[in-house]
Amino acid sequence: MKKTILFLLSLLLIAVMLPVTGAAAAEDTETAVPSAFASKPALYVHAVSGSADTEAWQAWQSVHDEDFEVAAENEKYFFLPSSANKNTVDVYNGFDTAVILNGVEIPAKTTGAVPYEPYTPYQVAADGQNITLTLMNSGAEGAIYVNNPDADGSGTDLMSYLNDDKSNSASAAGAIVTPDGRIDNTAVKKIKGRGNTSWSKPKKGYNITYDKKVSIAGMEKNKKYSILPNYQDDMLSRNRILYDLSDAVGLPYASDSRYVDFYVNGFYWGSYLMCEKVEPGSLVPEVSDDGFLNKDGTIKEDFPFIAEVDASATDGDYYVVTNNMKITIKSPEVDPGEPGYEEVKAYVKSKFSAFYNATSPTADLSAVADIDSVAKLYLINELGKNWDSGVSSTFFTYKQDENGVYKFYGSPVWDYDNSLGNATGVRNELRNIGVTDYEEYTGWWCRHKGKSSATAKRSNNIIARISQNADVKAALPAIWFESFVPAIDHFMGKTYDTTIEKELKTRTEYYQLIRESADMNYTSGWLIDTGSWIADHSALNKASFDPDTQKMVVEPTATHYEQTFEGMYDYAVDWMAGRAAWLSEQFAPDYTPTYLRGDADGDGELTSLDVTMIQRYLTRMTVNVNFNRLAADADLNGKITVVDVTRIQRVLVRMCDIDGNPLG
Repeated sequence: MKKTILFLLSLLLIAVMLPVTGAAAAEDTETAVPSAFASKPALYVHAVSGSADTEAWQAWQSVHDEDFEVAAENEKYFFLPSSANKNTVDVYNGFDTAVILNGVEIPAKTTGAVPYEPYTPYQVAADGQNITLTLMNSGAEGAIYVNNPDADGSGTDLMSYLNDDKSNSASAAGAIVTPDGRIDNTAVKKIKGRGNTSWSKPKKGYNITYDKKVSIAGMEKNKKYSILPNYQDDMLSRNRILYDLSDAVGLPYASDSRYVDFYVNGFYWGSYLMCEKVEPGSLVPEVSDDGFLNKDGTIKEDFPFIAEVDASATDGDYYVVTNNMKITIKSPEVDPGEPGYEEVKAYVKSKFSAFYNATSPTADLSAVADIDSVAKLYLINELGKNWDSGVSSTFFTYKQDENGVYKFYGSPVWDYDNSLGNATGVRNELRNIGVTDYEEYTGWWCRHKGKSSATAKRSNNIIARISQNADVKAALPAIWFESFVPAIDHFMGKTYDTTIEKELKTRTEYYQLIRESADMNYTSGWLIDTGSWIADHSALNKASFDPDTQKMVVEPTATHYEQTFEGMYDYAVDWMAGRAAWLSEQFAPDYTPTYLRGDADGDGELTSLDVTMIQRYLTRMTVNVNFNRLAADADLNGKITVVDVTRIQRVLVRMCDIDGNPLG
């Protein structure tokens, strides 16, 4: 692999550049040339027209397979980020002779402004070859450029070095580019590989640490980010949607994220998701790596921490084993030999063991855990039928509640690419635990994960145990209908909610953000179907929930989906809708609303203010943050309409009760 990537990049990178001296036939431009990470003749395009930046350049490249082999060297692409001008781009000619692109002559070692039409093939004569060049545009929320042509001090390019061993790391120059053309050239302090099973895939993920705090496309400033490849996720959005849904339903720590295009040393690596890293600080402000120490250096009696259930933890990780589970200590992370190393491990082991024991069916889990958050963490995993539920990437934060009592909170959420009908699962494991419908949107999942056999009554999986605890089971119906259902309805476009839209977009909005980046991703060579681990996404009987009958309604005719990004995106979203309908049917019999029907402003009584709030909602005017969408649905038909307004008005003048029955 290392030799292959080196060979590919050697074909793409251009010679060390000379200053721009002016172009005879090309339009004059004051743009800079690519920095010295380029070393071979090629054409380069900049992310922003008219910019003097030297890092946000991309070489033309050919479509590759998943072994990075190129079939057609004379067919090239510019995979342009969302910041690129849609009419004219700055192209640098790294060849020793002039080239002509779309009628513009660009002398050697010179930059020219070239007009273009997206998806239009242009003929270029360069270095004795006739090349066909096509330009594609992204609509993603940002672009990430990382450049280092000598990552190991021996001339190895950055990606060859990183991909050779996950433990390898390097510094690099960088550029963070937003769609409006702003460029942040903060240097990369360290980039290294990340992931467990995903690391074995050709499109890999990385952790990136910048020299200072930076914002990625509007995210809160951080130094540390994870850039996820979503290689096994054909819609490139399962993580993004479930992270944002977690935020919308009130989980305390959901990683913020953005769709980005990723470029290294001039090579386009595809569409990625840039995420807040699961770290103390801005994501989990209550935890710090030195929070276990008193000012005098002694160990605190109690302190907060972040723990991950991670079956793949190895000797190089900071972890403990309790109740047959490996628990990685994400923070505070103490190196061997440092003060507190053994004490922190012993403390985490003791607290997590007590938490595990309290998840038994009749135990008082509320004494050691926040019921609301652990219940919501379970529901996120159950909604997605997350294969890794309670096995890996399952995080808990131990911190003080509002009364100063230390408890476990279910969060941060992480790693859902094998959710929402994506994975087939391991056949023998599914058979052993008696699950025959894993790929379908029906059937319980999390409660079975971790069972020793199909007949076993209990599981040792932490999420399975949480789902069966009496405190959690009692809370689930109200949490589902009052937190999850409104958020999912908003995502599906069934309702409009100004409070939810701050955390969660609609299915259409996510699609519009990612579709062009996805087109570039799959055109560049990555596969939609990445192997036998991915479930069949060709057909689905859509389903919805009928609030009148409280039953799931399944369409009799299957919808068929094309093996395209649009088809795979629609499949995942429709699968999620069906899953939500099935869960609603399961929770409906035990659900009693905790609100007063019609009380849209949540003040505990029906007044004309509720009517006004619903009217403002219907006209998409500003809605008070206390707007209760479920309560506003006075007639319980699953929609907010003028009929609800009329129903409340009739109640207020004593013409009928809230069910519409006339008052005598």
